[in-house]
Amino acid sequence: MRQDVLQKFFYRTEDSGRFLVTSKRTGVTYFVEPIDAGKPAILWGDLDPVTKKMTGDYGNVRRGAVLAKESLITEANGFQNISTFKGSPLGEIDRRDRLYKNKL
Repeated sequence: MRQDVLQKFFYRTEDSGRFLVTSKRTGVTYFVEPIDAGKPAILWGDLDPVTKKMTGDYGNVRRGAVLAKESLITEANGFQNISTFKGSPLGEIDRRDRLYKNKL
């Protein structure tokens, strides 16, 4: 993987939700990037008692995911065995890691 991509991967992880896991079982490093389905965000904040309007945008400050078009996990960036799935990334990592260990 390109070094510039690695630096971008860890930039503002609290917003992107990106993280990596290195298996103690196999030594394989898994890069995880939650993808936002692009659904409209549920807004929440403070209700102004005078205007009865919502102020603040607290619910959208930290998405914890990226839009698919913002994904850094691409073959062009040097990643291999890319796939998307629903469910726990840690459960999927464990499943893949067990399969990889059996192939060794």
